[in-house]
Amino acid sequence: MKKCILFFVFISLIFFDHAFLCAQNIKSAGGPTLVIHGGAGTILRENMTPEDEKAYHEKLKEALNAGYKILNSGGAAEEAVVAAIMIMEDSPLFNAGKGAVFTNEGTNEMDASIMNGGDGSAGAVAGVKTIKNPILAAQAVKSNSEHVMMAGKGAEQFAADRNIERVDASYFYTERRKKQLDKLKEAEKANEEGNIKPWKDYKYGTVGAVALDKNGNICAATSTGGMTNKKYGRIGDSPVIGAGTFANKTCGVSATGHGEYFIRNVVAYDIAAMMEYKKISLGAATEKIVMEKLLQIGGSGGIVALDANGNISMTFNTPGMYRGYIQKEGRPRTFIYKIEG
Repeated sequence: MKKCILFFVFISLIFFDHAFLCAQNIKSAGGPTLVIHGGAGTILRENMTPEDEKAYHEKLKEALNAGYKILNSGGAAEEAVVAAIMIMEDSPLFNAGKGAVFTNEGTNEMDASIMNGGDGSAGAVAGVKTIKNPILAAQAVKSNSEHVMMAGKGAEQFAADRNIERVDASYFYTERRKKQLDKLKEAEKANEEGNIKPWKDYKYGTVGAVALDKNGNICAATSTGGMTNKKYGRIGDSPVIGAGTFANKTCGVSATGHGEYFIRNVVAYDIAAMMEYKKISLGAATEKIVMEKLLQIGGSGGIVALDANGNISMTFNTPGMYRGYIQKEGRPRTFIYKIEG
């Protein structure tokens, strides 16, 4: 009897995990293309009000339109992803820029990265506290220094030297994020006292974008506030080239999820390598990495990606992922939950 029960539980867990898998692959429509995400995680329809849904859809569409306006006028993929990400960084809806989560010490520490697939150039910043739009600082590192990553006060000084807007740390304070930190600390304290009170905030609100311009160049970028209650200057995958962001002439990838797993498995690069060395499609590569390899080791999250032909992949192994894309007809399409069927 006990063996039967254990078998039933095992099968149920497998079903539960796979019930959340979503591989949304869209064929190329030709021409400039942009795909974005606003984070993956436990995003459930029953926890969202109609007003919340509307706000997320509108902001995702605004980001897509901002990036596509550049692409449609003949602009570069790099400028398109920066424009799209800045819209999301300026919104408190997402865990990046204005909406960044709080660390254990009650501060906001942000990371960002960008990579140009045409020439392989890349830039990143990590642990910055006063840069309004971290993606601009990452782009500046890429374009105006011999380095790839800068962190903390050094990155902030570099940004200031290039007249990138800085703000007082209070700019990043939002009541919503503060309450998330308080709840997590309360649960942590209760657990330490032996009165277990679990509370998990599994919404990886990292934002990202990948674009293909009229010249066939791909660029990918990612920006985040990290994980709520993070300690000791923890840095996740978002600023790590090859883990949270990667672009070459084959494809571009931006990731969101539990960063430690994405770092250890160089997820963004792994997808590109699968395509280049195994000669498989973008959809097949993203499904293999996100829906098989990551799940096998307990990694949760998702990616958005584009290949050199403009084929799109939005793949995640969580209940939801804020995401959207826009192709040559100029109509933004946005999604939050798993696509059925």
